Amino acid sequence: MKKKSLSVKRKNHNLILKHLNDKDILKVFKEFKKTIDIKNKYAVAVSGGPDSLALAYFSKCVSIIYKTKIQYYLVDHKLRKDSKKEAKKVLQTLKKFKINCRILTWKGKKPKSNIQSIARNARYSLLTKECKKNNIPFLLLGHHLDDLYENFLLRILRGSGLKGLSSMDKISENNFDNIKIIRPLMDIKKSELKKISKKVFNFFAVDPSNFNENFKRIRIRKLINTLELEGLDKNKLKLTIKNLQDANNAFNFYVKKNINENSFFVKEKNKFFLNKSFFNQPSEVTFRSFGEIIKIIGRKYYLPRGKSISFIVSAIKSNKFKKTTLGGCVIQKISETVIVFSERS
Repeated sequence: MKKKSLSVKRKNHNLILKHLNDKDILKVFKEFKKTIDIKNKYAVAVSGGPDSLALAYFSKCVSIIYKTKIQYYLVDHKLRKDSKKEAKKVLQTLKKFKINCRILTWKGKKPKSNIQSIARNARYSLLTKECKKNNIPFLLLGHHLDDLYENFLLRILRGSGLKGLSSMDKISENNFDNIKIIRPLMDIKKSELKKISKKVFNFFAVDPSNFNENFKRIRIRKLINTLELEGLDKNKLKLTIKNLQDANNAFNFYVKKNINENSFFVKEKNKFFLNKSFFNQPSEVTFRSFGEIIKIIGRKYYLPRGKSISFIVSAIKSNKFKKTTLGGCVIQKISETVIVFSERS
């Protein structure tokens, strides 16, 4: 590279990194860096909101300082008329910081109900497929502390068990694609990320759905604000979630043990063979183990409904079960062995 080009590049990098001189931004950057191994390769999910823009900025800083390889992706759900225009505006903003972001478009017919959940699944699917295609083992998401509280209360209303209540971990694994999902900003408040995006980019996009109370998540968000005025101690809420996550991790240990010891995976045929002992574990361990195998074979980010899994597990333990389908999988019992394989096989 010519001296002039190197000089311009160095000048651009200095302009980007200068924001780290701000003590509040530097504090969050240090927190962000704790979850990043600079030797690895990462993808960053960008939406244009303050959380994802802060995530993009800190990722760019890491790539400049440590030469870490990072790719940036924005999913256009095509749910709003101006979504393409909005996406391009975010890309233009990022380009000023030498962040090259690619748009991934959700194609096909759009849902008329359960929109947020289905759109979220589609987003994860597009992002993880792109990661797999480009051999990127880690996906960074901009979830923050307020998301953790919202998710917890949403799961309570749905009657979720231990796994659901502690589902938003800082690091989690997408088993079927072996992609680890990392949420480096999980301990940071959204208000802090708004300030950072404003200082760095002087911009962040506002999703109109954030004001639509037809969505339960938005109603929960307002409820949290009301409860806080009534004396809700968020630190105690955070401690409760942490305790549940610790208990959940203990269960996960036995789930992995059960899958490793009582099942056999034939990669060439994409089939799992489960022995009788697989279903003779404590009910929660059996439920989770079976659910993980459905996710892996069915290539789904989320599990099917818990009732469906429990029903099939109970049926398998009886002598009447022969064959059924669930979550894109065929489940068949032959003698004492249960075989799980893809419906597409």
